[in-house]
Amino acid sequence: MIVKMKKVSLIVMDKEREEALRKLREAGVVHLERKNAASDTPTKLMEQKGRTDAALGSQVRLGNVRFTVIGILDKKGADAMGNDQDDMILVPLDTYLTRLSNSRNISNIMMSVVSQDYMEAAQKEAELILKEAHGLDASDTADFEIMNSAEMIEMASETSRTLTTLLAAIAGVSLLVGGIGIMNIMLVSVTERTREIGIRMSVGARKRDILFQFLSESIILSLLGGVIGIGLAFAVCRILGVMGIPTAINPLIVAAAALFAALVGVFFGFYPARKAAGLYPIDALRYE
Repeated sequence: MIVKMKKVSLIVMDKEREEALRKLREAGVVHLERKNAASDTPTKLMEQKGRTDAALGSQVRLGNVRFTVIGILDKKGADAMGNDQDDMILVPLDTYLTRLSNSRNISNIMMSVVSQDYMEAAQKEAELILKEAHGLDASDTADFEIMNSAEMIEMASETSRTLTTLLAAIAGVSLLVGGIGIMNIMLVSVTERTREIGIRMSVGARKRDILFQFLSESIILSLLGGVIGIGLAFAVCRILGVMGIPTAINPLIVAAAALFAALVGVFFGFYPARKAAGLYPIDALRYE
């Protein structure tokens, strides 16, 4: 659950992370994200040391303040909104307010519920508590927003669906343009090789042989473009991996892409192949 407002945000987390944070809060610490803190974080320090236990007890500088690493959370990866849950630190609340932010305003509140069944009740109670803290009546408009994990997932899903639709539309236009290009190339090839077609027919080649020949060329041409596209996708994934952005390549998707490329070659290459197969041998031999 996330509450966003001018001063406060409320987040409901899963039990594992809440348990880890609870233990650290017993030592008097509060969550602080790396992007608002410093360049040297426990995550980076642990990667440099090579193991978790080596980072414990190490010094980390946040601005001009040094802190001692007393614990490291388990890896969680990105959340539903794409934020890295591992690239963060926890510092004492009073220290953060007085020495890092120079403000007594708290911009984030994190909480959890004992069960998903109590999510709505906890959300309403949090709203009432925050309204009371802000001097608002229960009927007044709140100066904050409350979002639970289900709403966050729905927002992420909606964004994903929108991007998927957009990418599908772009891919569709690209396939159409590429298919038309293949068809034009094959039509030019049929025109330039008219005499060759006539010679083949005169020595016994059947219409289906000519059809199969030009259809095969169209499929190979389309597959070549597909292979180049797949190769570029692998290269981009490798670059993103080097930049620290995790990617995954599904072999089934790669196979489906190659199959679809072949189908594009069949669809757009059929008309030129049929045109070549429909030529009369005598007219083809006379062609200059």
